[in-house]
Amino acid sequence: MEKALDRQGRWRSKTVAFRVSPEENNQIEIKVRLSGLTKQDYIVSRLTDREIRVVGNPRVYKALKNQMADIYAELQRLTSAQEVAPDMLETLQMIAITLNGMKEDGE
Repeated sequence: MEKALDRQGRWRSKTVAFRVSPEENNQIEIKVRLSGLTKQDYIVSRLTDREIRVVGNPRVYKALKNQMADIYAELQRLTSAQEVAPDMLETLQMIAITLNGMKEDGE
């Protein structure tokens, strides 16, 4: 197994694996894309209660744009507000927080 150094110069020699549902995996993938981090860095940061600071870059902007397009398409499909899935609301909240943070950094 190949080892890698983390940002503090520590060897990352341990593997952590766990199972998730397809829905949980989708939510994790969305959050990783919107964070701009690697999946490993995102999960380690979340599990160690470190702040995740999104830095705007073309990849993050593209993820935001694509995710909003997906949400827009899903909202057009719905006939009632009661049909909005909790996962979608969580994603919308994350997008709002991300955009608000980017706005504050730009001011």
